[in-house]
Amino acid sequence: MRICLLEPYATGSHAAWAHGYAAHSRHQVDLLTMAGRFWKWRMHGGAVTLARCYREQDIDADLLLATDMLDLPTFLALTRDRTHGLPVALYMHENQLTYPWPPEQRPDLHYAFINYASMLSADSILFNSHYHLESWFEALPRLLRHFPDYNELSTVRHLRSKSEVLPLGLDLAALDAHRPSEPRTGPALIVWNHRWEYDKAPEAFLDALYSLAARDVPFCVALLGEAFERPPKVLEEAVDRLRDRVVHVGYAKDRGGYARWLWRGDIVVSTALHDFFGAAVVEAMYCDCLPILPDRLTYPQFIPSSHRERCLYSDQDGLVALLERATTDVAVTRAVSLRCAVARYDWSIQAPEYDRRFAHLAQQQADA
Repeated sequence: MRICLLEPYATGSHAAWAHGYAAHSRHQVDLLTMAGRFWKWRMHGGAVTLARCYREQDIDADLLLATDMLDLPTFLALTRDRTHGLPVALYMHENQLTYPWPPEQRPDLHYAFINYASMLSADSILFNSHYHLESWFEALPRLLRHFPDYNELSTVRHLRSKSEVLPLGLDLAALDAHRPSEPRTGPALIVWNHRWEYDKAPEAFLDALYSLAARDVPFCVALLGEAFERPPKVLEEAVDRLRDRVVHVGYAKDRGGYARWLWRGDIVVSTALHDFFGAAVVEAMYCDCLPILPDRLTYPQFIPSSHRERCLYSDQDGLVALLERATTDVAVTRAVSLRCAVARYDWSIQAPEYDRRFAHLAQQQADA
């Protein structure tokens, strides 16, 4: 089968996912992408550009795979003579309804409505986690009730009926090439591999580290997260206050360098206010970092019941307590591996499942 993957925002995890599936699928996956910047403009205008590119490249697809950043109805309208009757799957990396806007910005419901209209246009809707699916459908009726009349609430049940969970595929096996031969030694190394943005709540993470430092708990920290404001004030303050405990600062743009830091790490922490999947946590867990995570969002799905008491916290005091336990009993921490709990997200397992789902969707369309 020939699949055309439409991604108007090809950067970061979006780009890695697209290239990863194309590399591991048994189908031919043609990538039709745009640079990952100006996200609002991509959601408005990306469909026009990708429709033009689809025509110019004379793509003869058997199935369209679009992401949440595409205005799918506009794309299909502009290519209707070429795409009419093709099965269409919509992959939801994120959505603009339940994604938390910065405190200083007022939510613009138009972008959430683009997601909604795209879902109406798709034959199959695929969410990257159960949490993502459930939170979207919990919030969708409120979005529709926001409008004055003809709010089409009956469509919610229809959209739910064609929605499924298809986890994010990740190239986890590639991390194995950077696994060190020597065991980890020294004080516990805590890894932060999340963006320095408000929705990841780095202040809560750093406050926990300051609490440990004040108690002279032994640890060091690698601050790997990507920063769009250079440098964030909270990061500058952390380097100043934690001093010699900070062993690395900066986004590891080289994949090998990033992997080596994960393998050196003992603990990965999230303080996120929102996370639709949690790829950074999965990658660190695969490299044997002990996860310390909020007991909410997507995170409980990653943790076996036997380790929840050690890994999941409910408030700031709980975070500090789990970190102190993990850093003080570092030998015990290093003996714990939850790699097997997340290995299923590797493309070697996920790509065949993607292929099966898309082949089934194509067959359903053919039989209709």
